[in-house]
Amino acid sequence: MAGLAYSLGKRDINQHFTIKNAKLISLVLVLLLALFHAASRYFGGADSCEWLLSSGRYLGENVWQPYGCMMHKYKSIEAKSCLSQKRVAFVGDSRIRQLFFSFVEIINPGQREDGKKKHADIAFEEKSFSLYVDFLWNPEANNSMKERLISWNNEGSGKPDMVVLGAATWSIKLRGSTGETLRQYKVNVSAMAPLLESLARHGEVYWVLQEPVNEELLRKDRKMITNDQLELYNRAAVDALDASRRGNRSGVKLLAATRQAAAETIQRSDDGLHIPEGARDVGAMVLMNALCNKVQRPVDGSCCQTAPAPNLLQKLAVCFFAGCALVLLGLHLLGDRRHHRPVPPDVESLEEKKPASAAAPPGVKAAFQALCRMGLIMAYFYLCDRADFFMKEHKFYTHSTFFIPLVYIFVLGVFYSENSKEVKLLNREQTDEWKGWMQLVILIYHISGASAFIPVYMHVRVLVAAYLFQTGYGHFSFFWLKGDFGLYRVCQVLFRLNFLVLVLCVVMDRPYQFYYFVPLVTFWFFIIYAVLAVWPQILQKRANANKMWHLGVLLKLLALLGFTAVLAYSQDFFNSVFSFWPFSALFQLDGSNYEWAFRWRLDRFAVIHGMLFAFVYLVLQKRQMLSEGKGESLFSSLVSNTLLLLSLVTFITYSVWASGCKTKTECNEMHPYISVLQILAFILIRNIPGYARSIYSSFFAWFGKISLELFICQYHIWLAADTKGVLILIPGSPSLNILVSSFIFVCVAHEISVITNDLAQVVVPKDTVALLKRLGVFLLLVLLVLLWAKEHV
Repeated sequence: MAGLAYSLGKRDINQHFTIKNAKLISLVLVLLLALFHAASRYFGGADSCEWLLSSGRYLGENVWQPYGCMMHKYKSIEAKSCLSQKRVAFVGDSRIRQLFFSFVEIINPGQREDGKKKHADIAFEEKSFSLYVDFLWNPEANNSMKERLISWNNEGSGKPDMVVLGAATWSIKLRGSTGETLRQYKVNVSAMAPLLESLARHGEVYWVLQEPVNEELLRKDRKMITNDQLELYNRAAVDALDASRRGNRSGVKLLAATRQAAAETIQRSDDGLHIPEGARDVGAMVLMNALCNKVQRPVDGSCCQTAPAPNLLQKLAVCFFAGCALVLLGLHLLGDRRHHRPVPPDVESLEEKKPASAAAPPGVKAAFQALCRMGLIMAYFYLCDRADFFMKEHKFYTHSTFFIPLVYIFVLGVFYSENSKEVKLLNREQTDEWKGWMQLVILIYHISGASAFIPVYMHVRVLVAAYLFQTGYGHFSFFWLKGDFGLYRVCQVLFRLNFLVLVLCVVMDRPYQFYYFVPLVTFWFFIIYAVLAVWPQILQKRANANKMWHLGVLLKLLALLGFTAVLAYSQDFFNSVFSFWPFSALFQLDGSNYEWAFRWRLDRFAVIHGMLFAFVYLVLQKRQMLSEGKGESLFSSLVSNTLLLLSLVTFITYSVWASGCKTKTECNEMHPYISVLQILAFILIRNIPGYARSIYSSFFAWFGKISLELFICQYHIWLAADTKGVLILIPGSPSLNILVSSFIFVCVAHEISVITNDLAQVVVPKDTVALLKRLGVFLLLVLLVLLWAKEHV
């Protein structure tokens, strides 16, 4: 009875919640969210700089998250470069002096607060950068502070490029918390407001709102400084400064983030008045971001940054997709109804996608429909991660943000268990399932920032190696069994691997190596092809005729292993291979081979392991040394039990080792040599028992068929800031935001997979002459783009 209810429940879900319905819902959600964000920007008048200065929250201890944008953590050299030839002035009381020292510590980490200079001016100078930062002791907003502002306004070239000021606590302490004192304070700030506005036309001016105090810890002579009084003084300052603004343009900016940070940490204050180090560091870093982000343009510092202007290639991409829309409109008006797009029978990521043999290839109209859908999707990509439209926030790792979603997806995976159509080792349904759950784990790993936790990092490294293992296994098996080395097969695989990435390189203005996994699997596909296609071509038919050819295959794999070892252990050889143009344009990132070398070396043996495993398995299968019948163990009872025990021990041993790793560098050194043990252990555990081979998770298999698209799309429409942050579609509700953005992200990835399948049948024809012509045009276009990129680096 329970089993029947279980099956009916799954059938009802599948019947009412189809992928077509899901895509329609996601389209509506995107339109509604775009309208919401456009309206909030237009009517709210807030930009990311105001968000940075005004509000935020602690993600964890000393980790500050501004509302809606990402704050870059500036290093000394970055700060010096930004502030070179500049003069910065901090004016105010001891709490402003604290902010001054935190600001200076960013520039010079060795600088520490001087407790001897309490009521005096302090000067800091970085001569090599002509950088000057001064603290000027003016504890009250009075005539003394006003005269200093007047003197700056009367100066020519001596005006500060940035002024940070604020005061209130001394006024309350010396003159009491009377209404007259508050009125005089407001009059004084009002008198200074025009002078501050004048300075703001020359540089940046920030008024620091008063942070709260811990009233219980205040000394007796400070007991009159209450939080209620400080709030009254803050309102008075805001009113006075608002009155001086012209129209909607703000000259003097209000720094309120320090007040919010201090509100959560003031209980750690030593004396109740002075703010804790963490909160004042937040204020200093906020100021650095407000001043430097628009100059330095850090990838993970979206606050106070405006969207860059589109370059020539991006403009041409817009023209191309717009042209496709016009052509499609023309075809529709002319009544071209000769083709109805067939539903692709299969959509997979890394291996060949089998086209429907009976279906006719898509016509011209279907191709332009696919390109128009791709154009709309690329517009969404651009809005998410290039335009200053949607919000972005930092990742922050906790064990719950990684492991709780992990439990959810595995419960769903078990819920959608099905009987396999095949029961062979690593059958198609099983490999799709494998790719699917691995991809979901990797996605959770990326969005939760779990790379900070070394045990999780090392297990995910094994998952990436397993993808490459499957690449070697899948392509070797195809060539060994089919013997198809034709140009059509090669172009089909390369198109499906690279189409989305090449489009994103143009639309998102990113280098090819940025999407490192695609260059990696593309490189290894060429290597596998070369090893098996060069003379002598050793295929299964030839090896069956003469068993000595098996030795020839092993010699080829041994030669590949030797080449890989030379490439891995000779830095000079590696650089000489990948430093020549156009290889340098494809494999270098920011003019360096470092990223490519790191990614390639990390899993340099995984593909070879996959090829060797495929060879051994196919030979054993051909010799009928495996029992692959339904419900049968793969080997005899004794061998099966022994291998299962060894696999479990290996699996657990690796996890214990990974948990004990001290540093990523130490672990990465061992990873290329031992990751295959974990992969083989999983394969044996999954395939030796007959009942395990007889079932699979259709939930995971569905994701496995679009795993490549999921991996690439996450860069810009799930994560943000080129994977440094998280896309925020629904602000203020992290759980709802992740649900909605994930739903849209998965629908987009699936649609891109369908588009790729449609276009592959049009762009890569079976006719050799037509294929050569199109290949020539494509290579010419790529060459022109690489030349243009070389000139505009």
